[in-house]
Amino acid sequence: MQQPYDRIAAEWAAARVTLREQDRRLLDRMIEGLPPGAEVLDLGCGTGRPNAEYLVAQGFRVTGVDQSAAMLAKARELLPGCDWMQAELDAVELDRNVSAVLCWDALFHLERARHQRVLTQAWQVLPPGGRLLFSTGGSAHPPFNDTMWGHEFFYDAHPPEEMVAMTEATGFRVLAAEMVDPPTGGRDKGKLAILAEKP
Repeated sequence: MQQPYDRIAAEWAAARVTLREQDRRLLDRMIEGLPPGAEVLDLGCGTGRPNAEYLVAQGFRVTGVDQSAAMLAKARELLPGCDWMQAELDAVELDRNVSAVLCWDALFHLERARHQRVLTQAWQVLPPGGRLLFSTGGSAHPPFNDTMWGHEFFYDAHPPEEMVAMTEATGFRVLAAEMVDPPTGGRDKGKLAILAEKP
């Protein structure tokens, strides 16, 4: 079945090419101190650019997961040395641990009732000292639909304080919870970044 991002893969690939400075800083904190060649699981990897591309340039191995076959096809073209898997964010099965889990601009496309499964999944594949970095909604709001390039997308998120509490209740130690995009009171509901570590 075609996924919403299949319909905008070309537009997304053309628009999403550079890493914002604040995002790069958070990625650097996620990988700080990890051994060279460590594996990062990128949930909702899209085309692999810019996040996976940046991680590979820093010497890390990336396994990317996305629902969109079209986005993954572009990722395979861009970064053929990575592993790319088509799956839903909360239905990933790995037979090994990874050093870090990234879920950027993806979690809020799932119903909030499914967010705990993503956190639990990350907990299960991370060893002690492994890190999780993800973004989520930056304000309290009900589920809603919005459009990108003329196609409809679903959005949902727990209020920021609830997401921080859920991360801690899963067992993680929250290292940072930063509002990387403030809510505007209109279409943009804001975006919160959470960096956490498994003790």
